[in-house]
Amino acid sequence: MLLAAVALAAPAVAAAHAGVLDRAKASGELRIGFRADARPFSYRDEQGIARGYSVDLCRAVAAEAAAAIGRPDLRAVEVEVRAKDRLEAVQAGEVDVLCEATTVTLTRRAQVDFSLPTFASGATLLYAAGGATRFEDLVGQKVGVLEGSTTEAGLRQALERAKIAAEVVPVPSHTDGIDRLAKGEIAAYFGDGAVLLYNLLQSPAKDRLRMSDLVLSFEPYALALPKGDESFRLVADRALAKLSRTGDVALLFERNFGAGAEPGKLVEAIWTLNNIPD
Repeated sequence: MLLAAVALAAPAVAAAHAGVLDRAKASGELRIGFRADARPFSYRDEQGIARGYSVDLCRAVAAEAAAAIGRPDLRAVEVEVRAKDRLEAVQAGEVDVLCEATTVTLTRRAQVDFSLPTFASGATLLYAAGGATRFEDLVGQKVGVLEGSTTEAGLRQALERAKIAAEVVPVPSHTDGIDRLAKGEIAAYFGDGAVLLYNLLQSPAKDRLRMSDLVLSFEPYALALPKGDESFRLVADRALAKLSRTGDVALLFERNFGAGAEPGKLVEAIWTLNNIPD
């Protein structure tokens, strides 16, 4: 009876520890995690479909995975995640790859693995016209930031270093933060420069807001992957390397950031460094 019980439990244990590629081959699905509020990297469009620069990179990863496991019918299943617990979704196996503006940190590398770099940016501030004009002007003011993000910790550290006593106001989305800034509920909004610029250009209040030229942090992005799954990480890196070698990564950038958008020297350097041969 004991041997029978062990035999019955063995498939369940094996399934629990199966890698992403094994699960994808068995199920015909690869679960891509996306955020609905991180344009232009990750968002939900008017038809409810996941879009964005990072999402497009993940679709390339899914195509590479399909080739690796011999399942051309592999489906990329979209799973929405939240900023504050998106890494936990990877750890719990709810998503196979995280497709948004995820900053790589050493602390996070203890939780999940990361692909080759996908982007690089820096955190900065949005101000309301007629309000604060410098970082030092935020003494005694309220400053918004996306809750649960590395930029929240970065804002608190920057304020502490500058000895600025300001109230940090975590918000659920960039849209909410920019709306609060336009209404005068906060004096500034802190976030990733690329994301802020994109959201600023889409905001109906864009003429009443302005972006600071102060860069307060360095934010390297990558796709977050399950810890210790070397086979799947190699598939993800191979997909990103192919995009750089073919130049298709530049087309994905233009499609998501807009015609005429410039990637910047750091991003171009990432594309060059990712040009890794098979």
